[in-house]
Amino acid sequence: MRDNYVRIFDTTLRDGEQSPGATMTSAEKLEVARALARLGVDIIEAGFPAASPDDLEAVRRIALEVGNPEDGTRPPVICGLARANRNDIDKAWEAVQGAARPRIHTFLATSEIHMQHKLKMTRLQVVERVREMVAHAYSLCEDVEFSPEDAGRSDPEFLYEVLGVAIRAGATTLTSRIRSATPCRMSSGR
Repeated sequence: MRDNYVRIFDTTLRDGEQSPGATMTSAEKLEVARALARLGVDIIEAGFPAASPDDLEAVRRIALEVGNPEDGTRPPVICGLARANRNDIDKAWEAVQGAARPRIHTFLATSEIHMQHKLKMTRLQVVERVREMVAHAYSLCEDVEFSPEDAGRSDPEFLYEVLGVAIRAGATTLTSRIRSATPCRMSSGR
């Protein structure tokens, strides 16, 4: 791809279900994924496979069908979201591995408030978890995305450290949500 190519990354199938009353069946998710592929979306975050057996199955079906078009067109990247733990990452891989272009997207909080109150982890523990889990994801899949959750409230120097660790461990894409509705994408240059 050209360096100045804008890639469209769609999270409808994952983020859309976080709205009250907005749930879809596996068949409905598959239909939405087909429509996104027809629109030319480059990356489809198909779901959160560890959330439920139904979500895992929906992502698996999307990976197999939408991630392998029969008409010979370039398939979109099919991405599964995973918390930075082995079980989530393994389920994400189980779901997306059938796609021609699979991706695992893992995340971990980096703000002081989240590390202290949500994760109950120190900075050192967060850095080590990012290193281990991104490396684990990369051992399964060559396309790994890492997101520092709550990056907008994170100490910038610590955030840079975590992102550097993620890149060295195998992350090929970094995503940071500066505000909840405004994703900022950064490529690691790999």
